[in-house]
Amino acid sequence: MKVVILDDAHAVADYGADLFREQLRKSPASVFGLATGSTPLLLYKELIKSNRKGELSFAEVTSFNLDEYMGLAPDHPQSYRHFMNREFFEHVDIDPANTHVPPGDADNPLTACGEYEDKIRAAGGIDIQLLGIGRNGHIGFNEPTSCLVSRTRVKTLTVETIEDNARFFSEDEFQPQLSITMGIGTIMEARLVVLLATGESKAAAIKAMVEGPVSAWCPASALQMHPSTVVIVDEAAASKLTNPDFFKHIEAQNQALLARL
Repeated sequence: MKVVILDDAHAVADYGADLFREQLRKSPASVFGLATGSTPLLLYKELIKSNRKGELSFAEVTSFNLDEYMGLAPDHPQSYRHFMNREFFEHVDIDPANTHVPPGDADNPLTACGEYEDKIRAAGGIDIQLLGIGRNGHIGFNEPTSCLVSRTRVKTLTVETIEDNARFFSEDEFQPQLSITMGIGTIMEARLVVLLATGESKAAAIKAMVEGPVSAWCPASALQMHPSTVVIVDEAAASKLTNPDFFKHIEAQNQALLARL
């Protein structure tokens, strides 16, 4: 697990966006696993800017989103499909037919989960999986106690996650308590995992993920076993790590090596 500690959220976004830019230049028909929430928004803005400048194209890209609320139609303003359209897909040259989000309004969600896995396999697997992390260590909607080899499935949201997301729903609006999410096993099959975290509220989760035991109580800790994970955090999110200077030293040495190549 590579841990990169940067000054602020903008630096985190730019570093993460560079990994996507590099992948696209290497393989224009890349398969991206994407995430919603506030954390990746600055990264998406960086990629949108690069696309508008003609520096890269998403025309051949296929994308798969991590999760979706159960019971929300794609055009619902709180659905993750709506979020992705509004914040990213509508601003780049990606083919909408190649963008996939778990169907929260599926008639048979259990069947839909298996079909989502089939689509990922048919696309050749995910080249880069983008992740955020919840305060309780969840990735996607894989809440604490999730199976560490799980596949795409229906999950019950914890009270903590429901409370964290309540700010996006009005008081009289239906707020789902179930979701469809890629499983941890699905995430672990991505060739590269890029996890972003900013702010002090994520510091305890980052410490548990990086330094704690691999445990279902911190689902993100499974990434310790992934062969290629980059964790990109700002100073606040890194504030509870035992020795953040150690990771800064490693990154400085890595950058010095790259400069000589």
